[in-house]
Amino acid sequence: MSVLAGPDLTGFGREPLWVTVLKTLVIFVVLMVLVLLTIWGERRIVARMQQRVGPNRTGPFGMLQGLADGIKLMLKEDIIPALADKPIYVLAPIASAIPAFLAFSVVPFGPSVSIGGHRTALQLTDLPVGVLFILACSALGVYGIILSGWSSGSTFPLLGALRSAAQVISYEVAMGLALVPVFLYSGTLSTSGIVASQHDLWYVFALPVSFGIYCVAMVGETNRAPFDLAEAETELVGGFHTEYSSIKFAMFFLAEYINMVTVSALATTLFLGGWRAPFPLSLWHGANHGWFPLIWFSGKVLVFLFVFIWLRGTLPRLRYDQFMSLGWKRLIPIGLVWIMLVAAVRTIQDHVSNTTPWVIAGLVLLVLALGLWVLDPGGAKRRKEQERDEHQRVADAPTLDAIPWPPRPVGNPRVLAGAAAGRGAVRRTSGSVDEPVDAAGATSDREAPS
Repeated sequence: MSVLAGPDLTGFGREPLWVTVLKTLVIFVVLMVLVLLTIWGERRIVARMQQRVGPNRTGPFGMLQGLADGIKLMLKEDIIPALADKPIYVLAPIASAIPAFLAFSVVPFGPSVSIGGHRTALQLTDLPVGVLFILACSALGVYGIILSGWSSGSTFPLLGALRSAAQVISYEVAMGLALVPVFLYSGTLSTSGIVASQHDLWYVFALPVSFGIYCVAMVGETNRAPFDLAEAETELVGGFHTEYSSIKFAMFFLAEYINMVTVSALATTLFLGGWRAPFPLSLWHGANHGWFPLIWFSGKVLVFLFVFIWLRGTLPRLRYDQFMSLGWKRLIPIGLVWIMLVAAVRTIQDHVSNTTPWVIAGLVLLVLALGLWVLDPGGAKRRKEQERDEHQRVADAPTLDAIPWPPRPVGNPRVLAGAAAGRGAVRRTSGSVDEPVDAAGATSDREAPS
Protein backbone atom coordinates (compact mmCIF):
# COMPACT_ATOMS: atom_id res chain seq x y z
CA MET A 1 0.00 0.00 0.00
CA SER A 2 1.37 3.34 -0.99
CA VAL A 3 1.50 5.95 1.71
CA LEU A 4 1.17 9.59 0.84
CA ALA A 5 3.81 11.99 2.00
CA GLY A 6 2.87 13.28 5.41
CA PRO A 7 1.50 16.80 5.64
CA ASP A 8 3.83 19.58 6.63
CA LEU A 9 2.99 20.37 10.26
CA THR A 10 6.04 22.49 10.99
CA GLY A 11 4.12 25.74 10.50
CA PHE A 12 1.92 25.11 13.54
CA GLY A 13 3.30 26.58 16.75
CA ARG A 14 5.67 28.98 14.97
CA GLU A 15 3.19 31.81 14.45
CA PRO A 16 3.00 34.84 16.78
CA LEU A 17 1.28 34.33 20.11
CA TRP A 18 -1.42 36.89 19.37
CA VAL A 19 -2.43 34.96 16.25
CA THR A 20 -2.86 31.76 18.27
CA VAL A 21 -4.84 33.58 20.96
CA LEU A 22 -7.03 35.22 18.31
CA LYS A 23 -7.81 31.90 16.63
CA THR A 24 -8.62 30.33 20.02
CA LEU A 25 -11.05 33.13 20.89
CA VAL A 26 -12.67 32.98 17.46
CA ILE A 27 -13.21 29.20 17.73
CA PHE A 28 -14.72 29.60 21.22
CA VAL A 29 -17.06 32.40 20.17
CA VAL A 30 -18.11 30.63 16.97
CA LEU A 31 -18.93 27.46 18.89
CA MET A 32 -21.02 29.35 21.44
CA VAL A 33 -22.91 31.25 18.76
CA LEU A 34 -23.40 28.08 16.72
CA VAL A 35 -24.84 26.30 19.76
CA LEU A 36 -27.35 29.12 20.28
CA LEU A 37 -28.32 29.07 16.61
CA THR A 38 -28.62 25.27 16.63
CA ILE A 39 -30.96 25.35 19.62
CA TRP A 40 -33.08 28.03 17.93
CA GLY A 41 -33.02 26.15 14.62
CA GLU A 42 -34.01 22.88 16.28
CA ARG A 43 -37.00 24.44 17.99
CA ARG A 44 -38.12 26.26 14.87
CA ILE A 45 -37.62 23.32 12.49
CA VAL A 46 -39.32 20.77 14.75
CA ALA A 47 -42.16 23.26 15.29
CA ARG A 48 -42.57 23.57 11.53
CA MET A 49 -42.63 19.78 11.18
CA GLN A 50 -45.34 19.61 13.86
CA GLN A 51 -47.32 22.56 12.44
CA ARG A 52 -46.46 24.86 15.31
CA VAL A 53 -44.89 28.30 15.43
CA GLY A 54 -41.90 27.77 17.70
CA PRO A 55 -40.00 30.55 19.49
CA ASN A 56 -40.81 33.92 17.94
CA ARG A 57 -40.83 36.41 20.83
CA THR A 58 -37.24 36.93 21.97
CA GLY A 59 -35.25 38.76 19.33
CA PRO A 60 -35.86 38.74 15.58
CA PHE A 61 -37.65 35.50 14.64
CA GLY A 62 -37.00 34.30 18.21
CA MET A 63 -33.26 33.90 17.54
CA LEU A 64 -32.30 35.11 21.03
CA GLN A 65 -34.42 32.49 22.79
CA GLY A 66 -31.37 30.30 23.47
CA LEU A 67 -29.52 33.25 24.97
CA ALA A 68 -32.51 34.03 27.18
CA ASP A 69 -32.68 30.41 28.34
CA GLY A 70 -28.97 30.48 29.17
CA ILE A 71 -29.34 33.65 31.25
CA LYS A 72 -32.34 32.13 33.00
CA LEU A 73 -30.41 28.99 33.91
CA MET A 74 -27.50 31.05 35.25
CA LEU A 75 -29.86 32.97 37.54
CA LYS A 76 -31.74 29.94 38.84
CA GLU A 77 -31.01 28.48 42.26
CA ASP A 78 -28.25 25.88 42.27
CA ILE A 79 -29.57 22.91 44.24
CA ILE A 80 -27.21 20.14 45.38
CA PRO A 81 -28.84 16.91 46.65
CA ALA A 82 -28.13 15.97 50.25
CA LEU A 83 -26.76 12.54 49.28
CA ALA A 84 -24.55 13.84 46.48
CA ASP A 85 -20.77 13.55 46.51
CA LYS A 86 -20.27 17.30 46.18
CA PRO A 87 -16.73 17.55 44.68
CA ILE A 88 -17.47 15.01 41.95
CA TYR A 89 -20.99 16.38 41.51
CA VAL A 90 -19.53 19.80 40.70
CA LEU A 91 -16.70 18.40 38.55
CA ALA A 92 -18.90 16.22 36.30
CA PRO A 93 -20.45 18.95 34.06
CA ILE A 94 -17.03 20.57 33.65
CA ALA A 95 -15.57 17.22 32.59
CA SER A 96 -18.27 16.98 29.93
CA ALA A 97 -17.91 20.49 28.50
CA ILE A 98 -14.12 20.96 28.30
CA PRO A 99 -13.31 17.97 26.01
CA ALA A 100 -16.04 19.15 23.64
CA PHE A 101 -14.18 22.44 23.13
CA LEU A 102 -10.74 20.78 22.90
CA ALA A 103 -11.77 18.55 20.00
CA PHE A 104 -12.10 21.56 17.70
CA SER A 105 -8.45 22.51 18.07
CA VAL A 106 -7.39 20.17 15.23
CA VAL A 107 -10.31 20.73 12.84
CA PRO A 108 -9.25 22.54 9.62
CA PHE A 109 -11.66 25.28 8.57
CA GLY A 110 -9.78 26.47 5.48
CA PRO A 111 -6.40 26.88 3.76
CA SER A 112 -3.67 29.32 4.70
CA VAL A 113 -4.69 32.98 4.78
CA SER A 114 -3.06 36.24 5.75
CA ILE A 115 -3.94 37.68 9.18
CA GLY A 116 -2.17 40.92 10.10
CA GLY A 117 0.57 40.24 7.56
CA HIS A 118 1.22 36.70 8.84
CA ARG A 119 0.40 33.57 6.82
CA THR A 120 -1.46 31.10 8.98
CA ALA A 121 -3.75 28.14 8.40
CA LEU A 122 -7.41 28.38 9.38
CA GLN A 123 -6.77 25.73 11.99
CA LEU A 124 -5.58 26.12 15.55
CA THR A 125 -3.11 23.23 15.34
CA ASP A 126 -2.66 19.81 13.81
CA LEU A 127 -1.16 16.53 14.94
CA PRO A 128 0.10 13.44 13.12
CA VAL A 129 -2.74 11.62 14.93
CA GLY A 130 -5.28 14.45 14.81
CA VAL A 131 -8.31 12.19 14.20
CA LEU A 132 -7.40 10.03 17.20
CA PHE A 133 -7.18 13.19 19.29
CA ILE A 134 -10.78 14.07 18.35
CA LEU A 135 -11.95 10.54 19.18
CA ALA A 136 -10.14 10.71 22.52
CA CYS A 137 -11.82 14.03 23.38
CA SER A 138 -15.24 12.66 22.53
CA ALA A 139 -14.55 9.59 24.68
CA LEU A 140 -13.49 11.74 27.63
CA GLY A 141 -16.90 13.41 27.63
CA VAL A 142 -18.55 10.20 28.83
CA TYR A 143 -16.58 10.43 32.07
CA GLY A 144 -18.59 13.51 32.98
CA ILE A 145 -21.82 11.60 32.34
CA ILE A 146 -20.74 8.62 34.43
CA LEU A 147 -19.52 10.81 37.28
CA SER A 148 -22.73 12.85 37.25
CA GLY A 149 -24.88 9.72 37.58
CA TRP A 150 -22.74 8.18 40.29
CA SER A 151 -22.30 11.35 42.37
CA SER A 152 -25.97 12.33 42.36
CA GLY A 153 -26.86 9.73 45.00
CA SER A 154 -29.98 8.71 43.09
CA THR A 155 -31.07 5.60 41.22
CA PHE A 156 -32.29 7.03 37.91
CA PRO A 157 -29.18 9.15 37.22
CA LEU A 158 -27.00 6.11 37.93
CA LEU A 159 -28.98 3.97 35.47
CA GLY A 160 -28.72 6.70 32.86
CA ALA A 161 -24.96 6.94 33.39
CA LEU A 162 -24.53 3.18 33.00
CA ARG A 163 -26.56 3.23 29.83
CA SER A 164 -24.43 6.05 28.47
CA ALA A 165 -21.20 4.19 29.24
CA ALA A 166 -22.36 1.08 27.38
CA GLN A 167 -23.71 3.21 24.54
CA VAL A 168 -20.55 5.23 23.99
CA ILE A 169 -18.28 2.18 24.17
CA SER A 170 -20.42 0.27 21.68
CA TYR A 171 -20.70 3.02 19.10
CA GLU A 172 -17.14 4.26 19.49
CA VAL A 173 -16.00 0.84 18.28
CA ALA A 174 -18.23 1.14 15.21
CA MET A 175 -17.06 4.71 14.60
CA GLY A 176 -13.40 3.70 14.83
CA LEU A 177 -13.94 0.87 12.36
CA ALA A 178 -15.63 3.31 9.96
CA LEU A 179 -12.56 5.57 10.02
CA VAL A 180 -9.95 2.86 9.32
CA PRO A 181 -10.68 2.75 5.54
CA VAL A 182 -10.24 6.54 5.45
CA PHE A 183 -6.77 6.12 6.95
CA LEU A 184 -5.98 3.39 4.40
CA TYR A 185 -6.92 5.64 1.50
CA SER A 186 -5.34 8.86 2.76
CA GLY A 187 -2.21 7.33 4.28
CA THR A 188 -2.32 9.72 7.26
CA LEU A 189 -4.22 10.41 10.49
CA SER A 190 -3.71 14.17 10.23
CA THR A 191 -6.92 16.09 9.59
CA SER A 192 -5.28 18.53 7.20
CA GLY A 193 -3.63 15.64 5.36
CA ILE A 194 -6.97 13.85 4.94
CA VAL A 195 -8.52 17.00 3.49
CA ALA A 196 -5.59 17.37 1.09
CA SER A 197 -5.98 13.75 -0.07
CA GLN A 198 -9.57 14.46 -1.21
CA HIS A 199 -8.65 17.02 -3.86
CA ASP A 200 -9.81 14.66 -6.65
CA LEU A 201 -12.47 12.48 -5.02
CA TRP A 202 -14.38 12.87 -1.78
CA TYR A 203 -14.35 9.77 0.39
CA VAL A 204 -18.14 9.79 0.68
CA PHE A 205 -18.10 8.42 -2.89
CA ALA A 206 -15.04 6.18 -2.52
CA LEU A 207 -16.09 4.78 0.89
CA PRO A 208 -19.90 4.94 1.09
CA VAL A 209 -20.16 2.10 3.62
CA SER A 210 -17.79 3.87 6.00
CA PHE A 211 -19.80 7.05 5.63
CA GLY A 212 -23.05 5.25 6.45
CA ILE A 213 -21.60 3.53 9.51
CA TYR A 214 -20.11 6.79 10.74
CA CYS A 215 -23.40 8.67 10.34
CA VAL A 216 -25.26 6.10 12.45
CA ALA A 217 -22.47 5.89 15.03
CA MET A 218 -22.19 9.67 15.45
CA VAL A 219 -25.88 9.88 16.41
CA GLY A 220 -25.39 7.17 19.03
CA GLU A 221 -22.15 8.78 20.21
CA THR A 222 -23.87 12.10 20.95
CA ASN A 223 -26.88 10.58 22.77
CA ARG A 224 -29.29 12.16 20.30
CA ALA A 225 -32.72 10.89 19.25
CA PRO A 226 -33.54 8.18 18.38
CA PHE A 227 -30.56 6.97 20.44
CA ASP A 228 -31.07 9.23 23.48
CA LEU A 229 -31.52 6.30 25.85
CA ALA A 230 -29.20 7.74 28.49
CA GLU A 231 -31.78 10.43 29.26
CA ALA A 232 -35.01 8.64 28.37
CA GLU A 233 -37.57 10.70 30.28
CA THR A 234 -40.23 8.00 29.94
CA GLU A 235 -38.03 5.56 31.87
CA LEU A 236 -35.36 7.50 33.78
CA VAL A 237 -37.05 10.88 34.50
CA GLY A 238 -34.19 12.98 33.06
CA GLY A 239 -31.42 10.39 32.98
CA PHE A 240 -27.94 11.22 34.22
CA HIS A 241 -28.69 14.94 34.75
CA THR A 242 -31.93 14.48 36.72
CA GLU A 243 -30.47 15.99 39.89
CA TYR A 244 -28.77 18.93 38.15
CA SER A 245 -30.07 22.49 37.90
CA SER A 246 -28.91 26.00 37.10
CA ILE A 247 -25.59 26.47 35.28
CA LYS A 248 -24.51 22.84 35.82
CA PHE A 249 -27.45 21.59 33.78
CA ALA A 250 -26.66 24.22 31.14
CA MET A 251 -23.12 22.86 30.83
CA PHE A 252 -24.44 19.38 30.03
CA PHE A 253 -26.74 20.96 27.47
CA LEU A 254 -23.82 22.93 26.03
CA ALA A 255 -21.61 19.83 25.81
CA GLU A 256 -24.30 17.91 23.92
CA TYR A 257 -24.68 20.53 21.22
CA ILE A 258 -20.95 21.16 20.88
CA ASN A 259 -20.46 17.42 20.42
CA MET A 260 -23.04 17.55 17.65
CA VAL A 261 -21.01 20.26 15.93
CA THR A 262 -17.77 18.30 16.52
CA VAL A 263 -18.94 15.05 14.95
CA SER A 264 -20.49 17.03 12.07
CA ALA A 265 -17.20 18.85 11.47
CA LEU A 266 -15.30 15.54 11.63
CA ALA A 267 -17.68 13.97 9.09
CA THR A 268 -17.16 16.98 6.84
CA THR A 269 -13.39 16.68 7.18
CA LEU A 270 -13.17 12.94 6.60
CA PHE A 271 -15.83 12.32 3.95
CA LEU A 272 -16.98 15.58 2.32
CA GLY A 273 -13.64 17.08 1.40
CA GLY A 274 -13.40 19.37 4.43
CA TRP A 275 -13.27 22.99 3.34
CA ARG A 276 -13.04 22.15 -0.37
CA ALA A 277 -15.81 23.51 -2.58
CA PRO A 278 -18.43 21.10 -3.92
CA PHE A 279 -18.94 20.49 -7.62
CA PRO A 280 -19.51 22.56 -9.77
CA LEU A 281 -18.18 25.41 -7.59
CA SER A 282 -14.84 23.59 -7.49
CA LEU A 283 -14.39 24.37 -11.20
CA TRP A 284 -13.81 27.97 -10.23
CA HIS A 285 -10.11 28.45 -9.50
CA GLY A 286 -10.64 30.75 -6.52
CA ALA A 287 -13.21 28.55 -4.77
CA ASN A 288 -10.57 26.81 -2.63
CA HIS A 289 -8.47 29.85 -1.85
CA GLY A 290 -8.75 32.68 0.62
CA TRP A 291 -11.75 32.93 2.92
CA PHE A 292 -14.28 31.27 0.61
CA PRO A 293 -13.60 27.74 1.98
CA LEU A 294 -15.09 28.88 5.31
CA ILE A 295 -18.44 29.16 3.54
CA TRP A 296 -18.26 25.64 2.09
CA PHE A 297 -17.16 24.13 5.41
CA SER A 298 -19.91 25.90 7.36
CA GLY A 299 -22.55 24.84 4.85
CA LYS A 300 -21.59 21.17 5.09
CA VAL A 301 -21.64 21.28 8.90
CA LEU A 302 -25.07 22.92 8.89
CA VAL A 303 -26.39 20.14 6.66
CA PHE A 304 -25.34 17.54 9.25
CA LEU A 305 -26.90 19.60 12.05
CA PHE A 306 -30.15 19.74 10.10
CA VAL A 307 -30.09 15.94 9.80
CA PHE A 308 -29.70 15.69 13.60
CA ILE A 309 -32.77 17.88 14.03
CA TRP A 310 -34.66 16.01 11.32
CA LEU A 311 -34.08 12.68 13.07
CA ARG A 312 -35.28 14.07 16.38
CA GLY A 313 -38.49 15.36 14.83
CA THR A 314 -39.38 12.17 12.94
CA LEU A 315 -38.06 8.99 14.57
CA PRO A 316 -39.25 7.42 17.85
CA ARG A 317 -36.78 6.28 20.48
CA LEU A 318 -35.46 2.75 20.07
CA ARG A 319 -35.64 0.12 22.76
CA TYR A 320 -32.35 -0.49 24.50
CA ASP A 321 -32.00 -4.05 23.21
CA GLN A 322 -32.64 -2.87 19.64
CA PHE A 323 -30.09 -0.11 20.06
CA MET A 324 -27.33 -2.41 21.33
CA SER A 325 -28.16 -5.07 18.75
CA LEU A 326 -27.75 -2.49 15.98
CA GLY A 327 -24.30 -1.58 17.24
CA TRP A 328 -22.82 -4.98 18.03
CA LYS A 329 -24.65 -7.25 15.55
CA ARG A 330 -24.90 -4.93 12.56
CA LEU A 331 -22.49 -2.01 12.46
CA ILE A 332 -19.39 -3.70 13.88
CA PRO A 333 -19.52 -6.87 11.69
CA ILE A 334 -20.22 -4.76 8.59
CA GLY A 335 -17.32 -2.48 9.50
CA LEU A 336 -14.91 -5.39 9.88
CA VAL A 337 -15.87 -6.93 6.54
CA TRP A 338 -15.64 -3.52 4.85
CA ILE A 339 -12.12 -2.95 6.22
CA MET A 340 -10.96 -6.26 4.79
CA LEU A 341 -12.44 -5.44 1.38
CA VAL A 342 -10.88 -1.97 1.30
CA ALA A 343 -7.50 -3.32 2.40
CA ALA A 344 -7.64 -6.00 -0.30
CA VAL A 345 -8.55 -3.47 -2.99
CA ARG A 346 -5.77 -1.09 -1.95
CA THR A 347 -3.22 -3.91 -1.93
CA ILE A 348 -4.25 -5.06 -5.39
CA GLN A 349 -4.08 -1.50 -6.73
CA ASP A 350 -0.59 -0.92 -5.37
CA HIS A 351 1.14 -4.27 -5.89
CA VAL A 352 -0.65 -6.12 -8.70
CA SER A 353 0.01 -5.04 -12.30
CA ASN A 354 -2.53 -7.33 -14.02
CA THR A 355 -5.75 -6.74 -12.09
CA THR A 356 -8.06 -8.57 -14.53
CA PRO A 357 -8.07 -11.95 -12.67
CA TRP A 358 -8.66 -10.18 -9.38
CA VAL A 359 -11.56 -8.20 -10.80
CA ILE A 360 -13.11 -11.39 -12.21
CA ALA A 361 -12.65 -13.16 -8.87
CA GLY A 362 -14.24 -10.22 -7.05
CA LEU A 363 -17.22 -10.20 -9.38
CA VAL A 364 -17.68 -13.96 -8.91
CA LEU A 365 -17.63 -13.57 -5.14
CA LEU A 366 -20.09 -10.69 -5.39
CA VAL A 367 -22.47 -12.78 -7.53
CA LEU A 368 -22.20 -15.69 -5.08
CA ALA A 369 -22.91 -13.40 -2.14
CA LEU A 370 -25.93 -11.90 -3.89
CA GLY A 371 -27.15 -15.38 -4.81
CA LEU A 372 -26.88 -16.58 -1.23
CA TRP A 373 -28.70 -13.48 -0.05
CA VAL A 374 -31.54 -13.94 -2.55
CA LEU A 375 -31.90 -17.72 -2.24
CA ASP A 376 -31.42 -17.59 1.54
CA PRO A 377 -30.53 -21.25 2.19
CA GLY A 378 -31.84 -22.29 5.55
CA GLY A 379 -34.27 -19.39 5.62
CA ALA A 380 -37.34 -21.64 5.51
CA LYS A 381 -36.03 -23.69 8.43
CA ARG A 382 -35.27 -20.53 10.37
CA ARG A 383 -38.75 -19.15 9.73
CA LYS A 384 -40.35 -22.42 10.87
CA GLU A 385 -38.31 -22.30 14.07
CA GLN A 386 -39.39 -18.71 14.65
CA GLU A 387 -43.05 -19.65 14.08
CA ARG A 388 -42.72 -22.60 16.45
CA ASP A 389 -41.14 -20.39 19.10
CA GLU A 390 -43.90 -17.82 18.64
CA HIS A 391 -46.62 -20.48 19.00
CA GLN A 392 -44.91 -21.79 22.12
CA ARG A 393 -44.69 -18.29 23.54
CA VAL A 394 -48.40 -17.72 22.90
CA ALA A 395 -49.25 -21.09 24.45
CA ASP A 396 -47.24 -20.32 27.57
CA ALA A 397 -48.73 -16.85 27.95
CA PRO A 398 -51.36 -16.44 30.69
CA THR A 399 -54.96 -16.63 29.44
CA LEU A 400 -57.91 -14.52 30.47
CA ASP A 401 -59.32 -17.44 32.47
CA ALA A 402 -56.23 -17.39 34.70
CA ILE A 403 -56.78 -13.75 35.69
CA PRO A 404 -58.58 -13.34 39.08
CA TRP A 405 -61.53 -11.32 37.83
CA PRO A 406 -63.94 -9.80 40.42
CA PRO A 407 -67.28 -11.64 40.83
CA ARG A 408 -69.94 -10.69 38.31
CA PRO A 409 -73.08 -9.06 39.70
CA VAL A 410 -76.25 -11.14 39.61
CA GLY A 411 -79.34 -9.65 38.06
CA ASN A 412 -80.70 -7.85 35.04
CA PRO A 413 -77.94 -5.64 33.54
CA ARG A 414 -80.45 -2.93 32.62
CA VAL A 415 -81.84 -2.81 36.12
CA LEU A 416 -78.32 -2.75 37.58
CA ALA A 417 -77.33 0.10 35.30
CA GLY A 418 -80.42 2.03 36.26
CA ALA A 419 -79.77 1.44 39.93
CA ALA A 420 -76.16 2.59 39.60
CA ALA A 421 -77.25 5.76 37.83
CA GLY A 422 -79.97 6.46 40.32
CA ARG A 423 -82.68 6.68 37.67
CA GLY A 424 -85.81 5.75 39.62
CA ALA A 425 -84.49 2.57 41.18
CA VAL A 426 -85.16 1.81 44.84
CA ARG A 427 -83.55 -0.64 47.12
CA ARG A 428 -85.26 -3.07 49.43
CA THR A 429 -83.53 -4.89 52.22
CA SER A 430 -84.34 -8.58 52.68
CA GLY A 431 -82.56 -9.95 55.65
CA SER A 432 -78.93 -8.97 55.27
CA VAL A 433 -78.92 -8.88 51.43
CA ASP A 434 -79.78 -5.80 49.35
CA GLU A 435 -81.61 -6.61 46.12
CA PRO A 436 -82.30 -4.09 43.37
CA VAL A 437 -85.97 -3.77 42.37
CA ASP A 438 -87.66 -2.13 39.45
CA ALA A 439 -90.47 0.42 39.52
CA ALA A 440 -93.18 -2.35 39.60
CA GLY A 441 -91.77 -3.71 42.81
CA ALA A 442 -90.44 -6.99 41.37
CA THR A 443 -86.92 -8.12 42.11
CA SER A 444 -84.43 -8.35 39.31
CA ASP A 445 -84.56 -12.13 38.81
CA ARG A 446 -87.72 -13.44 40.59
CA GLU A 447 -91.21 -12.36 41.58
CA ALA A 448 -91.68 -10.36 44.75
CA PRO A 449 -92.80 -12.57 47.66
CA SER A 450 -96.46 -12.30 48.51
